[in-house]
Amino acid sequence: MIILGIDPGTAITGFGFLKKIGKNKLELIDYGCIKTSKDLSTAERLKKLNKDLGSLIKKNKPDTIAVEDIFFFKNLKTAIKVSQARGVILLTASKHNCRIEEYTPLQVKQAVACYGRADKKQVQEMVKTILNLKEIPKPDDAADALATAICCAHSIK
Repeated sequence: MIILGIDPGTAITGFGFLKKIGKNKLELIDYGCIKTSKDLSTAERLKKLNKDLGSLIKKNKPDTIAVEDIFFFKNLKTAIKVSQARGVILLTASKHNCRIEEYTPLQVKQAVACYGRADKKQVQEMVKTILNLKEIPKPDDAADALATAICCAHSIK
């Protein structure tokens, strides 16, 4: 089973592809970020997100797409932009007939670090350990996307 984890954003959307082998083995396929220029309009940024994500889905053919949900926000303007990106991500995944799973940051932290209030560094270290990597995946958005994929791998049957 191939899982695509996504950390949504308008400027930067992190992605991470994992292959689940058997019950507990995870193999890293690819990770990175979809970046959009601040010089583009919101509509153009969302269009680029749709196009680039669609290309990644076609290339890696995930069975399931795991998307981080917005659970808590400090800035309403940021939350609205992330919600717009999430909408595009969910639509793109749906158009490619992928199973969609959504997880709160608390669920992701619990699944990866065994502690729902783990800080970003703890989660990143666990991603590195779980995937047997030499270093923490960069940038942070990609590491967060991989954490979401790991959460999904541990959660689905």
